[in-house]
Amino acid sequence: MTNKWIMRFHPNHTAGVRLVCFPHAGGSASYYHPLSVRFSGHADVVALQYPGRQDRRLEPCIDDLTVLADRVAEQLEQFEEKPTVFYGHSMGAILAFETACRLEQRDLRACQSLVTSGRRAPSTRRTETVHALDDDGVIAELQRLGGADLRMIDDELLRIAMPSIRADYRAIESYAPAADRTVSCPIVALTGDADPLTSIAENDAWRRHTDADFRSTVFPGGHFFITSNLAAVQHEIAREMAAVRLLAAL
Repeated sequence: MTNKWIMRFHPNHTAGVRLVCFPHAGGSASYYHPLSVRFSGHADVVALQYPGRQDRRLEPCIDDLTVLADRVAEQLEQFEEKPTVFYGHSMGAILAFETACRLEQRDLRACQSLVTSGRRAPSTRRTETVHALDDDGVIAELQRLGGADLRMIDDELLRIAMPSIRADYRAIESYAPAADRTVSCPIVALTGDADPLTSIAENDAWRRHTDADFRSTVFPGGHFFITSNLAAVQHEIAREMAAVRLLAAL
């Protein structure tokens, strides 16, 4: 049966480990196609597809991160149990964290390691209002971060893309978690040394949100440092998948 939330570009249902990928604000499942190419030979690589984009473009966007986390958790709790790593970039990092929290509250060990990138810890605070800008202002912010240059997209595609981008920004910018919320799995926090949205200290603050092990890694680059450090980021993810698979075998 087709699940509109779940994309598997290279299905491997018999793999012994799973990688669940959470897109950034304005992003889609296809952003993680390179990770699927890299890992699908030995992992069940799942990329989430939020409503309001690509094949789900006619569906209403969800502009409340807590509601989005509820919906994602409902999808993932249906998966068969196997060693699993969550990976999320930017808004996706927070969504992965909130989803892991929900699954743990239901006594489901659906995530054995959480890898975050390009997003400060939930306990840190900044005032952000990108979602309230006009279209030109949102585009300027995407350009500042090194994201897609929407000025190169024709007007029809821009009208399709902008509602999901704005909804995602509203979701992450209105997110207000409890500062002491934690997960029981380890957290690996990745950041770029020139990311305007996340300082190294804010990245290290993820340490407060796990009752298990923590480590952070700083890469050269800005918000989308993963583009220029893809092999190194993939190495970090591979390391976590190997660790959770080994732990499950003990």
